[in-house]
Amino acid sequence: MRLVAPSARLVDAATGSTLAGVELTARVDQVAAAYAELPPGVVFARSGLSTAAVLRFAGAVDGGRPVALLDPALDPAVLADFVRRFEPVAVVGLAEGGVGAALGERPKDYRHVDHPVLGPAWVRETPPADRPHPDLAVLLATSGSTGDPKFVRLSREAVLANATAIGAALAIGPDEIAPTSLPLYYSFGMSVLNSHLAAGATVLVVDGGVLAREFWQAVQEHGATSLAGVPYNYEMLHRIRWSPAKYPSLRTLTQAGGKLRDEMILAFHEKIAAVGGRFHVMWGCTEAAPRMSTLPADALPERVGSVGPALDGGSFTVLDEDGAETDRPGVVGELVYRGPNVMMGYAESAADLSRGDDQGGVLRTGDLGQLDEDGFVWLRGRLKRFGKVFGIRVNLHDIEEMVRDQGPVVAVSGPDKVVLFAEGIDDEGGRALAGRLAERLKLHRSGFDVRAVERLPQLPNGKIDYRSLEALV
Repeated sequence: MRLVAPSARLVDAATGSTLAGVELTARVDQVAAAYAELPPGVVFARSGLSTAAVLRFAGAVDGGRPVALLDPALDPAVLADFVRRFEPVAVVGLAEGGVGAALGERPKDYRHVDHPVLGPAWVRETPPADRPHPDLAVLLATSGSTGDPKFVRLSREAVLANATAIGAALAIGPDEIAPTSLPLYYSFGMSVLNSHLAAGATVLVVDGGVLAREFWQAVQEHGATSLAGVPYNYEMLHRIRWSPAKYPSLRTLTQAGGKLRDEMILAFHEKIAAVGGRFHVMWGCTEAAPRMSTLPADALPERVGSVGPALDGGSFTVLDEDGAETDRPGVVGELVYRGPNVMMGYAESAADLSRGDDQGGVLRTGDLGQLDEDGFVWLRGRLKRFGKVFGIRVNLHDIEEMVRDQGPVVAVSGPDKVVLFAEGIDDEGGRALAGRLAERLKLHRSGFDVRAVERLPQLPNGKIDYRSLEALV
């Protein structure tokens, strides 16, 4: 199976050009052939929201060349460290990212090449010592919120299986048109691209994001049928009173990348349902290529708060207090996922790229949750998101849930207290919020430090930047 189905189309909003059918297949194969000229090894692809970036990625997957998708705005020092540790045979997409996307100095073991197909690139002078495993297809950096400089190793089977399962869950067909509302180097953005290309649908390549006027002009002009967003996107759209009624072609909204407040889920469900559309809450992680479950649109509003059952081919269990796996309803513990989309493992150096499948299709998610009678997943926070107040252990996710009516609030661990960062709160509101938590948890209010922020910091993928908030404590 190829990633790019015969009926798939790429529409470039900036130029108005379209690649489809035989022409698109030929362009993808041309990129694959260019990669084949290189020695065995992984390719680093700086990937902005451009047709060229999509072709470089699709050509790698369909040509059997392992590719790492990188943020074109990646700090030059981080890029240099990645190149040193993983020894890519080439770094392509040097022109991606525009102004401010600094590259830093060309690595000493590489030469600059203006390739007629791949564009400006750094090409390694000598082949790397370690060859990637033949099943390896995609490398994605782990979340920047942890500061963990690792890659997730995804096999071709995992990428294609997840694309197919998502296509089935969302009923994606050739008439669907999806805009690139999320970065390609972010796993959710990659999966939107993959699921539509694999289903023979259209991908509308448009830069700028959901708050840009040009984005919505492209949606309207090209008749986009769906929109994918993370919680921050939907919070911002809610603030500007966005309505899908202004865009008659839109009929599907999907959300992943973190927990969206229940009231926001219901608000957007009602908005899209009013014009005959559907809202899907999805859940996953980069280690699962990346989506694991979806809440059917017809399960709203009754099951708001759930992320739904596993995608086709996947399943969930829960680790109980004794460490035994169970699928019994109501047991809270770490969620374990099984499926063909589970990663091969992590990579911290070039030597790790030659490793086979370390996971065996099993992923301990690090998320607390429970299953209901129908196998629907209900998340209960992260295992490691805990703090202490006067020596008493508290779940930071639960604290955020207690005050979610306040609006966007993030809790982080401080020195024997919990620090809450709340958007747009004043001093009086902060004192009231601390008082509410103190009363609810039977602790002194001095254990809760509420601080006002104009806007919670975001990572490039739209998730909360917990690391930068923790640095303020």
